[in-house]
Amino acid sequence: MNTVELQEKITELRRLAKESGLDADDELKALEEKARAKSKTELAWKYVELARHPERPYALEYIEHIFDNFIELHGDRCFGDDPAIVCGLGLLNGMPVTILANQKGRTLKDNMYRNHGMANPEGYRKALRLAKQAEKFSRPIVTFVDTSGAYPGIGAEERGIGEAIARNLREFSRLNTPIVCIVIGEGGSGGALGLCVGDKIYMLENAIYSVISPEGGASILLRDAARAKDAAAMLRITSRDLMEFKIINGVIQEPEGGAHMDLAATAASIKRTLERDLDDLCRRSLPVLVRYRNQKIRKAGRWNESGM
Repeated sequence: MNTVELQEKITELRRLAKESGLDADDELKALEEKARAKSKTELAWKYVELARHPERPYALEYIEHIFDNFIELHGDRCFGDDPAIVCGLGLLNGMPVTILANQKGRTLKDNMYRNHGMANPEGYRKALRLAKQAEKFSRPIVTFVDTSGAYPGIGAEERGIGEAIARNLREFSRLNTPIVCIVIGEGGSGGALGLCVGDKIYMLENAIYSVISPEGGASILLRDAARAKDAAAMLRITSRDLMEFKIINGVIQEPEGGAHMDLAATAASIKRTLERDLDDLCRRSLPVLVRYRNQKIRKAGRWNESGM
């Protein structure tokens, strides 16, 4: 039974109780509570479906619309290149910018090549190499986050995926250059965090950002992977939730129906945000910028120390 059917049932029961003079307040309250929970679950899953929509724009499409003269750079100078993370240089209204992005594949062949946006250690090390280069040449950094998580394969573990992400967290927190991060689709776990430490963090309206995927959360917390929709609501993964927790600085609106309905309009909204923020951030003192970045990280989220 969906939310609409449940609400209709509640209305009908309320009418019958009134006509018959029966006291059904407790039953109606229980049904209304169930309807509210179901509504939250359905809304959260709607965001998940839009974030994973097969036609949703990926990073390279936004890069093409926002930046001029993009040049992709490859390799981590340690092991190899990782196509799941795209790194390069581009111009934003004539200003040189370093761009780091998770990239998924559109076709089966491309998805195999890109590993569905799930990066290996060399992807994060490539991103850090380009970030250090940006710091050296005083270029601001823009990151586009869109991954269900880092790749959990044996090779990734052998080459130090945990260490690579942890190093990025540390180094990005103290880079002496402005950083703006945008979650454009899925922001999953540590795989997203490896590119999502910055002075300003934004989410597209229908993007999601979470510590674990709904399926993974359902398997671990609810002991049932089939309850992914319930886990999505529990994890508070929507852009509204992340704004409430002060994890992100703002939400970039999408066209009605999702970003895939109008790529140009969504890219234009992202570009306006980047123009505004980079103009402001590039004027600030770098030591002050880094200090405020670290303060922002330490103040993120809400917690309860009461032990209850």
